[in-house]
Amino acid sequence: MLRRYALLIPLSAVAISALAGQFWLKPARFWVQPGQSVHIRRLTGEHLQGTVWSGTSRRVTGFWHCAPGQPVANLLPAVTAADTLQTTIQLAQPGTHLLALATDNLFVTFSAFNFAAYLQQEGLDYVAARRALAGDTVQPVREAYRRCAKTLVQAGPALPRDTARAWGRVLRLPLELVPEQNPYTLLPGAAFTVRVLRAGQPVAGQQVVLWQRGNGVISVVGRLRSNQNGRILFRLSGAGEYLAGTVRMEPAPKGIPADWQSTWSTLSFGLADKKQR
Repeated sequence: MLRRYALLIPLSAVAISALAGQFWLKPARFWVQPGQSVHIRRLTGEHLQGTVWSGTSRRVTGFWHCAPGQPVANLLPAVTAADTLQTTIQLAQPGTHLLALATDNLFVTFSAFNFAAYLQQEGLDYVAARRALAGDTVQPVREAYRRCAKTLVQAGPALPRDTARAWGRVLRLPLELVPEQNPYTLLPGAAFTVRVLRAGQPVAGQQVVLWQRGNGVISVVGRLRSNQNGRILFRLSGAGEYLAGTVRMEPAPKGIPADWQSTWSTLSFGLADKKQR
């Protein structure tokens, strides 16, 4: 999956969120008409407050489009033909479209204190426990981190009986959030289940945070951990923009010049109110 390494970057305490925070895809519009094109922005930051991702096309290792009734389209050659990513996508078919992007590794170095704070902030208790068991809590830590981001865009009216289910396609990313209901067929207050998958396999005990932006207010809908089947059930509180995010960290595999490998994953979508339907 990894195509190249970026330069090693020293890390200060104030830079934790800026360097290794959430990365997500934000369509210019979550609802379009069939045949229209939509620009997909790449943002990085925290709590649904982000700035444009500064990475170039060379950092992207995959870009996919799952259109209703169509095979998965690999758009990587088209979107990375120039140094500037070209992520304006035409949604020809009616229905719910899935778009996904993955990046290569970037490297950061933490002091032992900053790394412990980072693990606590992101709910990575199992990493802290493993380091404590190994007696490895005082040395600087080098981390490799990569991102996997998905977004859902609705072209035309949402169909309750969407047999294509492009929105729920499993792409076998290093880490991905897979919805089990199409949010564009749901109403505010509905239950919404996502699965956490690592290379297509469920991950238990994984913390996922769901944020919502509605009426200009950003709030945390839930901060929950997956069950043994990788499932988490949220309750969608109201209309607006939603972002689910998670991060998993594991010892860096051979060939990766780091102590730990983290993978950040997000899923963004919109939820309409009754008046919009």
